[in-house]
This record gives sequence, structure tokens and C-alpha cells, in this order.
Amino acid sequence: MKERKLYYLLYLFIAATFVFFNVGCSEDEDPITPPVTIVESEELVKYLEANGDFINTSAPAMITATDLNALLSGPDSLNVTVIDVRGATDYAAGHIKRAVNVTIANILNYYKTNNLQNKTKVVLTCYTGQSAAFATSVLRLAGYSNVFDLKWGMCSWAYPTRWNDAKTYGQTNPITKQTTANAKNTAGNLSTLSTGKTTGAEILAVRLDTLLAQGYSPASITRETVYANLSNYYIINYWPVSEYDLGHIEGAVQYTPKADLKLATFLKTLPTNKTIVVYCYTGQTSAHIAVFLRALGYDAKSLSFGANRLFYDTMPGTKWVDTECKNYPVVL
Repeated sequence: MKERKLYYLLYLFIAATFVFFNVGCSEDEDPITPPVTIVESEELVKYLEANGDFINTSAPAMITATDLNALLSGPDSLNVTVIDVRGATDYAAGHIKRAVNVTIANILNYYKTNNLQNKTKVVLTCYTGQSAAFATSVLRLAGYSNVFDLKWGMCSWAYPTRWNDAKTYGQTNPITKQTTANAKNTAGNLSTLSTGKTTGAEILAVRLDTLLAQGYSPASITRETVYANLSNYYIINYWPVSEYDLGHIEGAVQYTPKADLKLATFLKTLPTNKTIVVYCYTGQTSAHIAVFLRALGYDAKSLSFGANRLFYDTMPGTKWVDTECKNYPVVL
């Protein structure tokens, strides 16, 4: 009888120990959580679309020389900052009064350091407006809505040579236009980003730093390079359909401004394995678009001088004319 009781007590002890051990372990061990996998480019697009959606709402962000001159002559002139991103030698040879010379690589840091978000307007200028548009787009994507690029750049202020040359070339060497439409690709995947970040804001910060370090040159392409082999590129005509139908670069595919480069529309039709060339009328709008696409990881480039240097006499949209140069004074 005593032995039976001992066996019974031993059994209860072992059973209780087993229950205690298992309950304790189940409470102490963390549940296994599968790793979270994100598509960085998609996170970035969602973030940008939810925070102003600059490319599909306000782009391009330009101001004319006439309007800038009025601001600089008005009572609020001290609340306007002009940044000249040309080379130091050209800046020293003549620039807009009170304009500061800042490199594109340093533009975001300069904006933050000098609290330029408190200014009424920050206007960026360059030679023709195209590299300034690149820098403006970086700042706009960063969330700074008071930044504008000077339309036509310093050509509209006092130095028209570069745009005069582009116009003349487009008149004397027009391309042969295609009038039939080219279909968009079937929707696929977005480009691949590998910043190692997980939120849209963090991914954007890394990508904008990368674009500024690279500069404007990798984001632009000349007519001559494109026409050396058109088949090398996926060419975006960034015009309304009605103007695209009038004639476009051979093989170019039409994307409607402020509508077709969204997740919900045709952004995913862009190729991830081919250089994308975007063209507009002047190269300024396309520079904005190229920044956006490059931020997402696409190899995108803006066609320098746009249609003005392709087929000036028969192009729709914004044309450079001599009266665009206002011959306003410059300082040394």
C-alpha cells in the first residue's frame, strides 16, 4: 500500500513538473514572426502619391523671367531667394542680383541649412532651365513646395545664345515625324530599389541624395545620341494625345501629363530593362519627370531642348522666340 502511494505521488510530481515546464516555455518563447518583405519602389510611389504627388499635380514648377523680375522689384523681394546652379565662372561673368551660386550636388543641404522653407519663393536658374528643373524636382519631391525653376533659364534673363542655337537647329534639321500611334507595354513590375530602408520617407531620402551626387548629366540625353539608335530606347512623348497625333519621334509612346504615371494607371508599363527617354516641348518638364523616374530606380533621361530642337517649325506647345529674352540687367 505504501509503495502504491509512493508511486502515485511520484506520478503526480512528474505530471505537474511537465505541465509547469510546458506552460512556462510557451509563455516565455516569442511567436515566430515571418520577415516583412517590401517592394521599395512601390513603397516610394505610394509615399509620393500620398504626400503631394508633385509629378501628377504641380509639375512642372516654373516661373517666367517677367514674373521673377517683378518679385525682385517688389516690396517682398527679400523673401525671394534666387539660386544659380551654373558653373562658378559663368556665374561670376554675370548673374541675377542677389542670386547665390550653389552646385546641384549641394542644393538640398543649402536649402535646409538656410531655412529656405521660410521664403515666399525659391527660384533656381541655370543656362537653359533644364538642369535647374532637375534640381527643382529634387527639392519638390523632398516636400518643399516654394521652389520653382526659371523658364528658359538665364536665356530668358539676359543670355539667349543656347536657346537661339537650339531653335535654329530644330528649324534647319527637322526630324521625320511619325503620325501613327505606338502602344504602351503590358503592365509588369516596377523597377528594383535596394536602399535597405523600409519606409517611403527613408527610401526617398536615400534616392534623392543619390540623384544629387550623380548630377544632371546622367539624367539628360541629346537628340544625336537618341537618333544614333532609336531602338535602344523606350521613348515617352509627354504630351496630350491630340498633340501626339500631330507627329512624334518614331516609336515614341504617348503618356498623358499628370495622369499616366500613377500606380493606378500606367506607371507599371515602363520597362525595367531599357533606358527611358522622356521628351516634352522644352526639356524642362521632361527633366522633372526624369528625376521622378530615376528616384524610382529607372534609367530615365530627359531629351535636351525637347521638340524645339527636333522639329521647331511644326511643333505644338511652347516655343522659344526672341522675345522670351527680356535682357534684364545682371551683376558681376
